[in-house]
Amino acid sequence: MSSASTRPPEGRYGRSSDARTDRTLKVVGGVLGAVLLVLIAFFAYHYVGQNKISAEVISFDLRDDAVAVELQVEKDAGASGYCTVRSRAEDGAEVGRADFRFDGDATRITRVVTLRTTAPGTTAELLGCHAD
Repeated sequence: MSSASTRPPEGRYGRSSDARTDRTLKVVGGVLGAVLLVLIAFFAYHYVGQNKISAEVISFDLRDDAVAVELQVEKDAGASGYCTVRSRAEDGAEVGRADFRFDGDATRITRVVTLRTTAPGTTAELLGCHAD
């Protein structure tokens, strides 16, 4: 006795629905992957490429009601923006925070800024700089 096959002969009736579904899934997956890569590249460019201002705290001088902070800012010529500085008390509580603007054509600016505090501060921290 021979066994009869329930499958049609290969190539006679076109592709099966499983093959069409597999191809559709591959195309949709490729398109979604490409869109995801474009989104990642877009956000990476705007996060890294558009940050035109950077700074560091050179030194700070503690007083009872203020902290004098010497900041060195590097930026693109003509760029403007601000840097946020904060001070903390000995117990870690924030006692002062302020934004300081940096404008002009100079690419490197060293400036002493005064941060008013509500209690004696023990440190000065640069939280970050942002271009306008």
